[in-house]
Amino acid sequence: MDFPNELLHWYHQNKRDLPWRHTNDAYVIWLSEIILQQTRVEQGLPYFNRFLEKYPTVSDFAAATEDEVLNLWQGLGYYSRGRNMLITARLVQEQYGGVFPSSWEQLIKLKGIGEYTAAAIASFAGNEPRAVVDGNVYRVLARYFGIDEPINSTQGAKTFRKLANELLNRNEPALHNQAMMEFGALLCKPKNPACGICPVREGCYAFKHNAITTLPVKLNKLKIRKRFFNYLLIKDGDLILMHKRGAGDIWTNMYQLPLIETAELMEPHHVLDLPAAKSFLSENTSVKAISAVHKHVLTHQHLYVRFIELDGFKNKPTGDFFFIEVKKIKNLALPQIIFIFLTKFLN
Repeated sequence: MDFPNELLHWYHQNKRDLPWRHTNDAYVIWLSEIILQQTRVEQGLPYFNRFLEKYPTVSDFAAATEDEVLNLWQGLGYYSRGRNMLITARLVQEQYGGVFPSSWEQLIKLKGIGEYTAAAIASFAGNEPRAVVDGNVYRVLARYFGIDEPINSTQGAKTFRKLANELLNRNEPALHNQAMMEFGALLCKPKNPACGICPVREGCYAFKHNAITTLPVKLNKLKIRKRFFNYLLIKDGDLILMHKRGAGDIWTNMYQLPLIETAELMEPHHVLDLPAAKSFLSENTSVKAISAVHKHVLTHQHLYVRFIELDGFKNKPTGDFFFIEVKKIKNLALPQIIFIFLTKFLN
């Protein structure tokens, strides 16, 4: 069975009509690739459209502020992607005169662009013969060829890249790569793959050996950290107290309510007894409302988030805290869990 050509034939009949497939503009392709990292197409597509509408060229993107980019990125997660994109756009503007490079050698030097993304842009924008190996391709190759080397091991990554390059159609690398990725996304899915209509199942190791659920193999390196966030909702008329996060943690440079982080889940009145909470309280302060605890799942962390609304706040905030008009909250780049809470609370 001619595995690559069978996938090309399948792709021509089943591919999705996606906007970045109608261009070889490296900037547009870069935009789509970064947005779709760790993100489903259905979720990422509205963000892609909004970014392209607001920043139709890399020069437009380079002229943006970090707050503007993070505000537009809000809800997409992995916010370092947005910050890295701004750095890259400014580098392209400075070093390449606003023309986004399309060669792998130039792309790999840019911020936030690794081997996969460089290969994807070089392939789709310049038809450069580089095999693109993303999670979908790992899965397809592992199942079809019966490879049980862990995909997140050094040797495993080398094995899969070598095989992917051997299979690459060097006359049509862009089409080949799109076909491999699309096949993994639509048919050879992580769970419940459509083996019944798979055009290459007769040659598939996993199908013949009942190994669909065991391939690909991935080493479990992930350690989950539990954190407990107690946010204070403090209003003064039409103003609300906010704080800008610093670097070195999640949600760098995004905005939040005053935060009291604890080592474990504590009762609200115990949280307010902590020294860190005292600067927000006065003799007239009382607890007006307490939300349920919301679990917010990040890749390496599970956050347990509670909102405590205070009444009778009279102290003047110090440090990096500031009051902002409630109606202007939508202009701030907020973590999604805070944005959702404030949207419901303030409406």
